[in-house]
Amino acid sequence: MPMTTFDRRTVLSAGLAAAAMAPLPAFAAVKGGAPVARTTAGQVRGATDGGVAVFKGIRYGADTGPRRFMAPTAPTPWKGVLDATAYGAASPQRSDQPGQSEDCLFLNVWTPGLRDGAKRPVMVWIHGGAYSNGSGAHPSNDGTLLARRNDVVVVSMNHRLNAFGYLYLERIGGSAFADSGSAGQLDLILALQWVRDNIAEFGGDPGNVMVFGQSGGGAKIATLMATPAARGLFHKAATMSGQQVTAQGPLNATTRTYALLDALKLKPDQVNQVRTVPTAQIIEALNAKDPVIGAGGVYMGPVIDRTLPRHPFYPDAAPLSSDIPMIIGNTKGETRGLIGGGDPKTFDLTWDQVAPLLARHMRADIAPEAVVAEYRRLYPAYSPSDVFFAATTAGRSWRGAVIELEERARGAKAPTWAYQFDLGAQADGGKWGASHGYDIAMVFGTFADGGRYTDTPDTRAASAHMSDAFVAFARTGNPNAKGHPEWRPYGLEKRETMVFDAVSHLESDPRGAERRLFAAVPFAQQGGEFSVAPQR
Repeated sequence: MPMTTFDRRTVLSAGLAAAAMAPLPAFAAVKGGAPVARTTAGQVRGATDGGVAVFKGIRYGADTGPRRFMAPTAPTPWKGVLDATAYGAASPQRSDQPGQSEDCLFLNVWTPGLRDGAKRPVMVWIHGGAYSNGSGAHPSNDGTLLARRNDVVVVSMNHRLNAFGYLYLERIGGSAFADSGSAGQLDLILALQWVRDNIAEFGGDPGNVMVFGQSGGGAKIATLMATPAARGLFHKAATMSGQQVTAQGPLNATTRTYALLDALKLKPDQVNQVRTVPTAQIIEALNAKDPVIGAGGVYMGPVIDRTLPRHPFYPDAAPLSSDIPMIIGNTKGETRGLIGGGDPKTFDLTWDQVAPLLARHMRADIAPEAVVAEYRRLYPAYSPSDVFFAATTAGRSWRGAVIELEERARGAKAPTWAYQFDLGAQADGGKWGASHGYDIAMVFGTFADGGRYTDTPDTRAASAHMSDAFVAFARTGNPNAKGHPEWRPYGLEKRETMVFDAVSHLESDPRGAERRLFAAVPFAQQGGEFSVAPQR
């Protein structure tokens, strides 16, 4: 039975009270009480925040600049104690992310205790931003509250992005570039190896590591689940609005490489020069039109190569990770932010405008007029903009999650749990709904830190359930948490899905009619299409 408002407040208040009364850990410290930890490369000095030791900008890999497009290497050990109180540089990218550099292999740790043998669950966050932007320093994924309230260790990291992490050069440049298309994924693997080798020092259990990530972070996790080199480095996985059904094949990836080289005014026989092209020029070249998609900047993402030998969820869920429990979820209004955030006119559409705009944004080869007609039949109260956002969410964002859930239900040894996040944001009259990325702050408990949610009983209730579920999953491999509705694994018969809202509940096949509508046409992963573009 769903909890009443009183029950939800009681559960949350009790949890916060227990966290507040818990004794503070005794940190080994120098310089006025700052915590110091020993890593395999040297000692680092962090800071404390309400009983949590916080280490930011710990180096887990050497500067990638001198080894551009190559596999990462471990850092050179240092002497003395390095400060770890500020986030490290982010990978070069087209966003306004501060402090960008090819020297970007840094991670962050939040822990309630050091060297205490507590063997806490380890929750490793992989940031979103497709494969092109972002960092582990966003305020919404600050791990302080998650670590303090739940006695877990939280880790986040930066890694190489866009061309620096995923430019596939092997077919043009030969074996010297064998790792170029997977460099960013190899960075993540190196970071997970760091966790394995160092996290006990930070009070964590290297044998109980959960990876979780949103959008591109989720897609990177799906890719890791088909990557042999990642085997054994994590034991549970949760993806939030981030799917990777297929990766790029080597031919499409090479066509994209030609487009980037053209933008850099380099011929194929000059490919070695790309190692020394100034960073800013490579970032600018990414604005060239993608030759496979036919629009937008040049797509960069995982490639089938020696690191990733098969597609993550095609023709089935990768058997490599069949025994890893998994959570796969999406938000109900993904594209309100993904599309509406960049095109405000989509919030004020007329009926005549919906079908032409759907044709551009659904990423499914289906008559948009038929889609509009079906949505108007299913939801007669929807406005034109409501239909547009619902159809684009179902046709492009949610579709990959459904396929992954189905494949896991067919063949995985470990269970998979599905969720849908429904609680709409209160900002701007509620126009954003439950948009892409809005579930991040619910898990971390950071919804009151300047986002589009306000601190209400409903928001607290949704956040308490999501956070408790993810922590329970990290701890035991099962997301069922005391005081919350039962969450049953996803199966093909009932398609059980936890709907997170002010009053969360388990539902069978939510939006089933929408799912069936788009299941009638083939799915193409954006960037991982099977169509092969012309080669040179």
